[in-house]
Amino acid sequence: MGQRAHSSGIQLSERDAAIVKGMLARGDRQHDIAAWFGVNGGRIAEIATRQKFRFVVPETGANLPPPGPYPSGRDALAALAALRTAKQAIAAAEEMVSAQLR
Repeated sequence: MGQRAHSSGIQLSERDAAIVKGMLARGDRQHDIAAWFGVNGGRIAEIATRQKFRFVVPETGANLPPPGPYPSGRDALAALAALRTAKQAIAAAEEMVSAQLR
């Protein structure tokens, strides 16, 4: 049998649980909530079924993150690459304008 992956070490706090409960009340999917926090969906299910953080009060609207779905790791890397390209283009344009002003 294969080996288990190493634990991420991410533990949800009471504050996180309040946000999770608020997101659940808003109708967010458990999968999206898990992605936001970077945890296994089982941790969100434990909160949803009141196995964990039973007495934590849900957070409300303005204090919640935007609704998912959230970008995947692949999308995040593509966005970083695009930002690097844009940064290089801006630097080149600044250099060109500065050279013309000299």
